[in-house]
Amino acid sequence: PQRVKPTLTMMTTRSQIRYEPKGVVLIIAPWNYPFNLIFGPLAAAIAAGNCAILKPSEFTPHTSALMKEMVNDLFPENEVALFEGDKQVAEILLRRPFHHIFFTGSPAVGRIIMRAAAEHLTTVTLELGGKSPVIIDESAAIKDAAEKLAAE
Repeated sequence: PQRVKPTLTMMTTRSQIRYEPKGVVLIIAPWNYPFNLIFGPLAAAIAAGNCAILKPSEFTPHTSALMKEMVNDLFPENEVALFEGDKQVAEILLRRPFHHIFFTGSPAVGRIIMRAAAEHLTTVTLELGGKSPVIIDESAAIKDAAEKLAAE
């Protein structure tokens, strides 16, 4: 613990800062930038002294398999574990009482994550996206670009 000077309202007490891990962190990552968006939060969780459960997107099965192999090679299973699978796997994980949930993805799924976290009063970090800017210049095939964007 690091001793610090108490505030004026607490001047009759002793104050200190303690760095304590949260516990087990659930990290759910999307299909885009799968390595960055799962291993970035994992590095932060480990640096803070936490264990982690990872759930990559089911839309990147080959990448998920490679990440699982890496996690299994690098970490003891009681410190970091990766679960592959679809939406049902995520739903099963979300029923468990984690100490923190880190999610990157859509606002719609973010609401589901928040509701599940509320059941256990779990803190969350929601990195919600869904807005991908596109620049179309005069060289573009406008009809083709519009059809591709509308399909997303």
